[in-house]
Amino acid sequence: MEILKVSSKSNPSSVAGAIANLIVENNEVAIHAVGAGAINQSIKAIAVAQRFVEQNDIVLVCVPSFIELEIDGEQRTAIKLLIERK
Repeated sequence: MEILKVSSKSNPSSVAGAIANLIVENNEVAIHAVGAGAINQSIKAIAVAQRFVEQNDIVLVCVPSFIELEIDGEQRTAIKLLIERK
């Protein structure tokens, strides 16, 4: 499964394009986001991606969960957004 790392500076439209392409190819993709800004950009990207794929009769489902990531030698709690085709 492909993992997209999204930050607060990520462009939602660019992330949405990546989500749409990966959903069409692999039926699922995951996003890792740390912090409120990154989660905000991720959710916007998922909404835009839904618009991109709905012309192909694809509905996206998002399942959030907590994960622990090591960033710069520190353990950080992040959100994992699993996006799948319905």
